[in-house]
Amino acid sequence: MATIVFCLVSKTAQTTARRCLMSHLKRLPTPGDPVALLPGTRWFSRGSSVRFMSRGTAGRSAGGRTRRGALALGGAAAVTAAAAVAGFLANANHFQRAEMATNVSHAAGESETEGDILERCRGFMSPPVTDVGVLEERKGEMRTRMEMLIMKTQADFCNALQEVDGGTFKVDRWQRNEGGGGISCVMQDGKVFEKAGVNVSVVFGNLTEEAAKQMRSRGKVLKGKDGKLPFCAMGVSSVIHPKNPHIPTVHFNYRYFEIEEEDGSKQWWFGGGTDLTPVYVNKEDAFHFHNTLKEACDKHHPQYYPNFKKWCDQYFYVRHRGETRGIGGIFFDDLDSPSQEEAFNFIKSCSRTVVPCYVPIVYKHLNDSFTDEEKAWQQVRRGRYVEFNLVYDRGVKFGLATPGSRIESILMSLPLTARWEYMHEPAKGTLEAEMLEVLRNPKEWV
Repeated sequence: MATIVFCLVSKTAQTTARRCLMSHLKRLPTPGDPVALLPGTRWFSRGSSVRFMSRGTAGRSAGGRTRRGALALGGAAAVTAAAAVAGFLANANHFQRAEMATNVSHAAGESETEGDILERCRGFMSPPVTDVGVLEERKGEMRTRMEMLIMKTQADFCNALQEVDGGTFKVDRWQRNEGGGGISCVMQDGKVFEKAGVNVSVVFGNLTEEAAKQMRSRGKVLKGKDGKLPFCAMGVSSVIHPKNPHIPTVHFNYRYFEIEEEDGSKQWWFGGGTDLTPVYVNKEDAFHFHNTLKEACDKHHPQYYPNFKKWCDQYFYVRHRGETRGIGGIFFDDLDSPSQEEAFNFIKSCSRTVVPCYVPIVYKHLNDSFTDEEKAWQQVRRGRYVEFNLVYDRGVKFGLATPGSRIESILMSLPLTARWEYMHEPAKGTLEAEMLEVLRNPKEWV
């Protein structure tokens, strides 16, 4: 059971604490909050200057192994909250590190279209792909605004992960002879992350016939001049592979595409998404992850989350295995309505979720113990991850079909280690079988 520090308090104090706790539970964290609220991990009230953190395990699986990271907030919730209100701090130093790691500056995000380009660039992992002078000249163009957004998203996520791990990212700039380039940030063999990659790319040139065919297959009507289709594509993408099998793998990608047609007119669209791939089912983690995404989507359209959640389950599907890659999230492509400005604002909201939807989950399971058997299951699940990325992923296919693409960055999503066992099937009643059941029958987590 989780270890919780508490004290005896009056009935009035318990009632007050219960109301305080429920008011916080009703309000899920949004991007820019000082720390994301995750049941069983942290509770923070800026108004009363109270911090509470509980760590531990609760519950057992059918197979007898401890189910890590699950904390039941039952009848003891009021007492726990009352203790917090009374000023009891649990693991305060660790909590403050979590707060720091998840504290993405909301004010900075809101002013994304304002301020000096050069000044904003100082907070990035590297100077942007496009020359700062060029960005200043076309400050109001979507290409510039999107590049600044993906650079900031990369920096925010890298800084949060470095705070968790204690390691540093290797920053690798690369150029594409045909036009553009990218910045790959990779951390390998860290304390927490076996491999963490956050990549930005900004490329332009002319679409190859193979790439154009992929787009036509999605219903795009493309009219080039003399067989050429000038394009610009940019995005930020990340895949994180933790060492601990109780910390999920996460992936996100947000991108912008622009094509100039024969008459000089431009087609544009956005795409992207964020999804979670746990090795073991944890309902609290799934609820937190999906709710964070849902709140971001609901700010723009009530149908975005249900539609994009369904799209995610359908897209990240390993057909030859009959199972999804993970427990999903959101995924969308070809977003070109209701207007470019509104579509971009939606992308901004999504990009601001990448830290608060994931980093609190990492902290929750940071010190979970695991067995050799659980590590082996993680390796098998990673094998499925590799299969999807190499066989089905559209981004990988587009990258490999684009001349001058950087293979190291395209395959950054692959783990350092994975495993393929012939005819592997977990025993019935185990946590592994429970995970497989979720992957074969996607659930509604919110």
